[in-house]
Amino acid sequence: MATSHTPSIPRRNVLRWGAALAATAPGLAACTGMSTSGVSGDGPRMVTTQFTPVEEARNLRAILGEAYEGGVSLVTGDASQLGTQIRSQAASGAVKLDLIAGLHGDFAQLGPEFLTDVSDVTRSLDGAGIDPAFRQLANLGTRRSWYVPWCQAAYVIAAKKSALEHLPSGADVQALTYEQYLDWAVAARRANRGKPVFGLPVGPEGLINRFVQGHLYPSFTGAGVTRFRSDDAVDMWEYLKDLWANTVPSSTSYDFMQEPLAAGEVSVAWDHVSRLVQAPKDDPESWAMVPCPAGPRGRGYMVVLLGLGIPKGASRASAARDVIRAMSEPGVQVELLRRNSFFPVVDAKLPGDLPPAIRMESAAVGRQAAAPDAILSLPSVGLGQRDGEMSKIYRDAFTAIVLDGANIRRTLDTQARNMQRILDETKVPCWAPDPVGDGRRCEVG
Repeated sequence: MATSHTPSIPRRNVLRWGAALAATAPGLAACTGMSTSGVSGDGPRMVTTQFTPVEEARNLRAILGEAYEGGVSLVTGDASQLGTQIRSQAASGAVKLDLIAGLHGDFAQLGPEFLTDVSDVTRSLDGAGIDPAFRQLANLGTRRSWYVPWCQAAYVIAAKKSALEHLPSGADVQALTYEQYLDWAVAARRANRGKPVFGLPVGPEGLINRFVQGHLYPSFTGAGVTRFRSDDAVDMWEYLKDLWANTVPSSTSYDFMQEPLAAGEVSVAWDHVSRLVQAPKDDPESWAMVPCPAGPRGRGYMVVLLGLGIPKGASRASAARDVIRAMSEPGVQVELLRRNSFFPVVDAKLPGDLPPAIRMESAAVGRQAAAPDAILSLPSVGLGQRDGEMSKIYRDAFTAIVLDGANIRRTLDTQARNMQRILDETKVPCWAPDPVGDGRRCEVG
C-alpha cells in the first residue's frame, strides 16, 4: 500500500529550455544553447523543457496553433538552465517569458518566489477531472497553485503475447509481483534454449536509472532516498542481479526498448511509454502492455508530470492564462497524446482511431495507478542542474553492482555519500515516495 506521506495515487488515464525571442534578445540563443526555430508573432512567449526533439517540438507548435488563436511563440532547450535563466531575468527586471511548460521538478526549483499564482485558472478547471494528487503537487507545499497540471507519462511493460505462455502458474499478467516477473524471465529463457528474451534499457541513453529509482526502490523499500542503503535495498539489488542473469546481455546497448522489441531481439521489456509505442505498430494484435510488478512494499511506479506555469513578472500573463485553459481542453490533450505520446490529466474520452499501442499503454498505466498497493514515485525534485548527478548515482550503482559484481553494501555506502553531498548542497526536501511536506532537508538512509 502507498504510505500515508505519499500523495494519493492518480487513478485516471495515463507524466528544454529556451528563453526570449531571438528578435527581442539578440545573442541570447547563442549563450544558452536554446532553439528558437519557429518563433514568431506577438503572442505569449513559451518555453518548454520537454518535447525538445525536432518532430515533437513541431507537433507541439501545431497543437498550440490549433488550440489558441492568438499565436504562441515557442522555444525549447535544456531543463538544467531553466532556473538560472528565470532568476536572471527576474533580477534584471526584464522577464521575457510568459509561459513555462515543464516537469513538476522544474517548477519546484523556482517556487512561489519566481512563479505567478495561478489558483484562479486551477479553480476554473474544478470539473475537468484533474487528479487531486496532481493538484496538490502543483501547490508546492502551499495552499495556492503555482502551475496547472497539463499532461503525464509513465513506464509500463511491453510483451509479445507469445511470451505469455511462459508465465508462472497462477500469475495474473495484469498484477504481477517481481518474484513472478523473475520466474517468468527464467521460464522464457529456458524455453528459448537458454537464451534470455527479457530486456532492459541499459544503453548510454537508456532509462535504467528510472527503473531502479522509481520502480524497484519503492517496491522493495517503500521509499527511495531515505532507505537507499537499507537492508531492504540490499535485497532489492540481489534481486536485480538475478533478473540481470536472465536478461538479454546486449541490453547494455539498448536505449529505446521499442527497437529491440520490434526487431525480435527481445520479447518482454520495461520502458517509458514513449519508448515502447512503436514496437506493436505493425502487428498490434500480437502485443500486450501491462502494469509494472509489485514488490514486498507495494507497486512502485514513476509518473512524469508536466505542467504549465507563468513566471512572475510576465508581460503577457493574461494571455498565458488563456493558453493554459486552451491546453486543458480534453480534445487538445488527446491530440498531444496522439502526436507526442503524453497522456491527458483531464477526463478525456480516448477516440477509437488512436493507435492501438497508445490505447494499450493507457489501460496499463491506468491499472497500475489504480492498484490498491500502488506507490507513487516522482523523478528527482528541486535539484536543477544537479539532477543529472542524482541519476548518475543510480546508474553507477547499477554498473558497479549488477554489471561489475561489486559488493552491494560497500557500493551503497559510497553512493550514499555522493547522494548526501548533492542533497546538502542543494538543501532540498524529500520527494515522493519519501516523506514529503515537512520542509526539512532530505537525508539519505
